[in-house]
Amino acid sequence: MDSTRVTEQPTSFERPQPGADPADPRGALLRVPGTGAALPLQSRSGGEPPASPDTVTSGGTGQDPATEPGSEHSQPGAGQGAGPDTHRPRPAPEGIPVQPAADHGRPDGRERRTGQVAAPGRPTPMRRDGDRLRFVGAATRRIARGIDLDEIVMGLCRATVPTFSDAILVYLRDPLPVGDERPTGPLVLRLRRTDRIPAERDTEGGFAPIAPPEQPSELDSVGAELCTVRPGSALAEVLRGVRPVFTDAPAARAALPELLGEEGASAVPDGQRAVLAPLRGRRRVIGAALFLRRPERIPFEADDLLVAAQLATHSALGIDKAVLYGREAYIADELQRTMLPENLPRCTGVRLASRYLPAAETARVGGDWYDAIPLPGSRVALVVGDVMGHSMTSAAIMGQLRTTAQTLAGLDLPPQEVLHHLDEQAQRLGVDRMATCLYAVYDPVAHRITIANAGHPPPVLLELGGRAEVLRVPAGAPIGVGGVDFEAVELDAPAGATLLLYTDGLVESRLRDVWTGIEQLREKLAATAQLTGPDHPPPLEALCDEVLDMLGPGDRDDDIALLAARFDGIAPSDVAYWFLEPEDAAPGRARRLARRALSRWGMEELSDSVELLVSEVVTNAVRYATRPVTLRLLRTDVLRCEVGDDVPQLPRLRQARATDEGGRGLYLVNRLARRWGATRLSTGKVVWFELNRG
Repeated sequence: MDSTRVTEQPTSFERPQPGADPADPRGALLRVPGTGAALPLQSRSGGEPPASPDTVTSGGTGQDPATEPGSEHSQPGAGQGAGPDTHRPRPAPEGIPVQPAADHGRPDGRERRTGQVAAPGRPTPMRRDGDRLRFVGAATRRIARGIDLDEIVMGLCRATVPTFSDAILVYLRDPLPVGDERPTGPLVLRLRRTDRIPAERDTEGGFAPIAPPEQPSELDSVGAELCTVRPGSALAEVLRGVRPVFTDAPAARAALPELLGEEGASAVPDGQRAVLAPLRGRRRVIGAALFLRRPERIPFEADDLLVAAQLATHSALGIDKAVLYGREAYIADELQRTMLPENLPRCTGVRLASRYLPAAETARVGGDWYDAIPLPGSRVALVVGDVMGHSMTSAAIMGQLRTTAQTLAGLDLPPQEVLHHLDEQAQRLGVDRMATCLYAVYDPVAHRITIANAGHPPPVLLELGGRAEVLRVPAGAPIGVGGVDFEAVELDAPAGATLLLYTDGLVESRLRDVWTGIEQLREKLAATAQLTGPDHPPPLEALCDEVLDMLGPGDRDDDIALLAARFDGIAPSDVAYWFLEPEDAAPGRARRLARRALSRWGMEELSDSVELLVSEVVTNAVRYATRPVTLRLLRTDVLRCEVGDDVPQLPRLRQARATDEGGRGLYLVNRLARRWGATRLSTGKVVWFELNRG
């Protein structure tokens, strides 16, 4: 049974040593100074504690401390004539009310309220209203400290065991309804957690965990994992009543077999030693809690029902809020996950790696984003942006800007034009919708990169020899300012170099300004590159982890988005490029050129497939083109063929009828190629396909 736990905690009549946490079950018993002897333990079985010559009695008179006036455990010399070194008993920790013997005993040894004879050493109930109020206050504070569901349920269990009960079983609805949702199906309760006092204790080491006894306690067998509440049953009536009840009541006694099973119900002690408390949230009953006391312990009283009601109410409201918080966290995670790319694309001539870190666990959405967008001609667009703030609104704006950037990239616009349209889109979204963005386009054939910046921190280029350089890119104004121009620069992108794009959360914090952080980032990259030597660049994933390791404890003030691109490039010997005039002889010439290139590369086994597909694609291009058609073959891990023309209309795959003379070219491409696609350019379009190499 997962989520079922057993805790061991000191009861209310034991005091821990100085410096020990009262809630820590490993705290040692209080010992009398100067003697090293422990105070007499109160036996849970109701008998006398074993006599020992080291046992200290009150005042040295040999009188039983349970019947002597004064404190429950009087210290030596606490009576008349106490010297200046008198040791007073320490107060009980918060949440464990003091239970003085002077208030619960009578000269004849009977309990004041029950009239029963109290056995020496037996734990006494909370007698005064002040004790109960202090316990309820401490317990509710402990329950309120929890944020998620498990913390709240654990707080209820730890607060009640062993001070209020010897064991507790907490059942919750499965599944738990969220907010105003109307649950469908039958009411099913699942045992969420159980806590109990261990049947044995280690008197030498205090309350250190011990091995379970061979013979299980009578409370160990209580509880079934699942319970289906039938409409109109005794359990349904008790839950509908909302108020806690003793299990010796007829309705509760009839409800126990349904909740616990026949075996569990028979293990519940008779009399008022168990309380069944429904857990009611804001709208409906969401569970039940069963408080149990052992047969040798004093039964619950009528006032204990009020205590159980308070515990159940605070726990149920906390569980309701925890479920709502969990739903909000789930929505935030899903929103952030959909706003960012799940997987980076596999692009020709470049390898990619990324990282995203939220500002905090409680604010898991933000305005930082990154993206890698494949472009025609085996190019790739690298984008990193940052919307001001880290809230749901910032995440929503970020999603709209990211979608706009993807659309603009699909039109194959220059980087400065993409930023210009993003600026216009941000102004349409409303005032004060500002963001920074860096947009770069890498061409693996030309080994060049074109970058435009809109108020974003500059990228860092790590070259193969280990030299790290902050690229000089015009900063520009942030997106959303309006009325500004953006400038693009074209730089060399040598093979083996690594370009690092990031948001300001990586380099700026309360402890350092942005330029100090950029310099530290550059030094970190250079130091990491030295570890792998001048001829081998550092692994991309490990490099991202090393970069994030530069963050200190006070450096997580903002979201962090990181995108790393390793430029492999495409060697000129792996590229074949031709221009074809739009004439009837163009398909035949394209087949011959492709066959020669494949023969030169030693890929003759692909000649038949490539000639067939090139002929079909070029035929479609020259049918409508008015300018020369381009044909390019790229040899990388796959063989890629690209055919470009000046017609903007994209071809569509369709099923040709038996009487049609055409319409089967793309069908053949779709069946024989590994992948294929078509992309619109500012001057026309490109149709491409890929084939696996032998």
